[in-house]
Amino acid sequence: MTTLSLLGLDMLRGALWPVSFASLVLLAVGVYGLRARARERRALVAAPRLASFLPGYSVNRARLRLGFAAAGALLLAVSLLGPVRGYTEREVRQRGLDLVICLDTSQSMLSRDVRPSRIDRARREIVGLLEHLGGDRVALVGFAGDAREVAPLTHDRTTLAALLADVTPADNRKGGTDLGVALEKALELFDGRTGNYEVVVMLTDGEDLEGTGARVAADCADKNIRVYVVGVGTVEGGKIPAILADGSEGFLTSKSGKEIVTRMDPDTLTTLAESTGGLFLTTSSSPTPLEDLYEASISRLDRRELSGGFQRVPHDRFQWTLALALACLLGEAGLREKRPRSRSGKDAT
Repeated sequence: MTTLSLLGLDMLRGALWPVSFASLVLLAVGVYGLRARARERRALVAAPRLASFLPGYSVNRARLRLGFAAAGALLLAVSLLGPVRGYTEREVRQRGLDLVICLDTSQSMLSRDVRPSRIDRARREIVGLLEHLGGDRVALVGFAGDAREVAPLTHDRTTLAALLADVTPADNRKGGTDLGVALEKALELFDGRTGNYEVVVMLTDGEDLEGTGARVAADCADKNIRVYVVGVGTVEGGKIPAILADGSEGFLTSKSGKEIVTRMDPDTLTTLAESTGGLFLTTSSSPTPLEDLYEASISRLDRRELSGGFQRVPHDRFQWTLALALACLLGEAGLREKRPRSRSGKDAT
């Protein structure tokens, strides 16, 4: 939000300041009109006979009308800018869930069986979800063979989205894929009051190499925490891109020299999700599976009251400039360029 100050007032919509030029345009056009009319009068009648030709006409009144009109336009523009003076700090209370998003960053997520890659598609899903959240808090965990906290529970979706863009397999301290350690890290981020308002969302290709996912999922179920899973990839699988020794791009190979094909494991992920009361969808079954999960189930869960921090509430003062603008416009409308005539028939002085 762009702000600027004018005469002790803060303008909340300072980016709209160019609209104030409308009053200058009106003033310029008015001045041009007054001069054009003056030239026309001089062309019709000599200056000494002007008073008898236009009895009661006052150039100063015409100028004053123009000044009222320009001032009114300027004050209307200032009102549009949103003038405020003073603020009140008000606590914001929102109802929402606590969601921890677990993003698989293992090497297999670099596979391109989903375009442009599994991990890029997963990031896109998360960004789409962030745009649909209401008062929910959200945290982000990256995991492979280990898990790391990327962002704690927060309402700041902009910062979280910025952090998400930098989450890559290069951050992994341990290779492989361990769904259990990701769920354990998610449980650490909850405050532990009740699982009724806490949800885990996991985006992974499902290759649980450590085999601990089912055990920790049971712990989630005991705490009434549901796990929703998006399977990223295809059952047919794809090769894993890698940089070869000569610097060219090739594919990851096994110790025997055979290119590794990574496949999404829907059975493991379906069992994990359903054991906690959650749901499972894949990127192959829906163009926006994470948003579909949120709309179909997560958004319908009960929510608790959460503190959304403090909001700075401005004290609007547009009424001041608007009242002055109306006064100027009424003055322009009520003022005549000819002086009123007295009852005796002579012009009033």
